Amino acid sequence: MLTYSIIFILSLCLSYLSILAFSRLFYKYDIVDNPKKYWKKRKPIPYSMGVIFFLVFFVVSYFFVEPSYKLLLIWLFGWVITLVSFFDDMISLSPKARLVLQIIIGATIGITSIKIGYISNIFGGIVDLETLHLWIFGKEIFLIPLIFTIIWYVFVFNALNWSDGIQGNTSGLALICFFVIFLLGLKLFVTDTYLGGKQNAEFIMQLSIILVAVLIPFLYFDYKEKILMGDSGTMFLGFMLATLAIISWGKVATVLSVFGIYAVDAIYVIIRRLLKGKNPLSWDFTHLHHRLSDVGFSKNQILLLVFSLSFFFGTTSLFLDKTGKIIVFFLIAFFVVFLSFIVEKIKKISFRK
Repeated sequence: MLTYSIIFILSLCLSYLSILAFSRLFYKYDIVDNPKKYWKKRKPIPYSMGVIFFLVFFVVSYFFVEPSYKLLLIWLFGWVITLVSFFDDMISLSPKARLVLQIIIGATIGITSIKIGYISNIFGGIVDLETLHLWIFGKEIFLIPLIFTIIWYVFVFNALNWSDGIQGNTSGLALICFFVIFLLGLKLFVTDTYLGGKQNAEFIMQLSIILVAVLIPFLYFDYKEKILMGDSGTMFLGFMLATLAIISWGKVATVLSVFGIYAVDAIYVIIRRLLKGKNPLSWDFTHLHHRLSDVGFSKNQILLLVFSLSFFFGTTSLFLDKTGKIIVFFLIAFFVVFLSFIVEKIKKISFRK
């Protein structure tokens, strides 16, 4: 555990120092937000500070994680996603352009070795998705895994991005997600009996503990409304969350358990927008934290609710089988929909008064 302790402390310190350094740099070059856009009465603060996530992650993983083709892909895609999202923060792409970009990213990742090649069968065994395929420029492309992978990445990108409507929410939620993935890696390391499984578990643990450490100081500054991560942060964190779920031997259900509140909320909001004839990927104030805020929940109360439930459902899923995880996800769905129903009722009563 000495190596993990060094990785954790180094990542924590680099993140803290990077936040201080980049804050000064962004103020100097006027890379700040427009608080009037969100009807806030504070001074502009450094925006798109999520670039720190990739930079610290790259430096620490370069020196402490064993080089591999998989790590090289994560570096490459992580850098491209962070860089493109940083420029998106500066010029604000349209929802359609963002969707196209996300599909391209998901497709490119799916064509590589990082893809969803199978899903677990609740009745036992697995369902192999690598059946239909075609050849493009000498490369064998499996169609169903490619489609599944695109949907998974696009969904996680947007669901996590939509949680970024109250400061501290996304960074705290992501921190809990990566901590649960670290525990998942630890569980796999203990239970797997062959060398390949233990090596993969160590890989998962190393990457996730870096991200946990990076997010701890960021959560503090984010909560205090000193910085904003922007799309450069949410997109990179979404990419890492979706990727670690796949390479953890396809533990998508476990990630959905800890990420379930905003996964269900994303589906809920998309359906509502479609029913109203709106663009499902448009920007508005209809997400869970917005609805709770509208009926009187304070920022601290919202964060406490989201964090405690995410941690509870995430850690619980580590000890459940496939059926148990499905039950947990349905419980999360019931909770989010029921809570949204109650909130809508309160809003109608308040409006009548």
